[in-house]
Amino acid sequence: MKIEVHADDGQVARRAAAVIAAEARAAIAARGRFILAVSGGHTPWLMLRDLADDTLPWDSVHVVQVDERVAPADNPDRNLAHLRESLLDHAPLAPDHIHAMPVEATDLDRAAGQYAVTLQEIAGAPPVLDLVHLGLGPDGHTASLVPGDPVLAVTDADVAVTAPYQGRRRMTLTFPIINRSRRVLWLVTGGEKVQALARLRDGDQSIPAGRVEQDRALVLADRAAAGEIGIAQKLEAQK
Repeated sequence: MKIEVHADDGQVARRAAAVIAAEARAAIAARGRFILAVSGGHTPWLMLRDLADDTLPWDSVHVVQVDERVAPADNPDRNLAHLRESLLDHAPLAPDHIHAMPVEATDLDRAAGQYAVTLQEIAGAPPVLDLVHLGLGPDGHTASLVPGDPVLAVTDADVAVTAPYQGRRRMTLTFPIINRSRRVLWLVTGGEKVQALARLRDGDQSIPAGRVEQDRALVLADRAAAGEIGIAQKLEAQK
């Protein structure tokens, strides 16, 4: 796992947008398309707004969701609402290249299975995503893979539905498809993430984030997330 430390969340977002753009161009040159899986969070929305200004071959880009809250379409808790505001309303993505998780369905487990089929249609069987963007919670969760949830044990499905977490159930990609991806890009910002980042760096598998494969991973952290326990100096040495 490579870790870069930047001054603040704005610099992290700009660097992340540049990484995604480079990965997109390489994937499109090699395979004719780029499949990006996006998580939620404030810094990712900054990242996506920067990415939207890039002159990518957008007609070859597909965007899928890493996770989504089970909520009505117009609810501000939905990651999709922020995804539209930051990227989809600004980049010339084809409507059929935007693949929203079907969290408004009555039968959520069936809907998760249908989303897995969608991923197979665009990314092969089993689906291999080009880049998965992940965040990191203070409790060590990533995507909607949270400590103690039964979804952590799923090995035979690429998409699953969680138990309630912070008041809502979630639909989420699972470890198998995340660990099958060609690239994992972590964005970790804020002083409340210090301990979790240290555990991620150490490959601590007692937290969900520690179960994500590290060999194809890049972590972009700000100084607040990296500095308070002396981790910043260690991380800078890895650059």
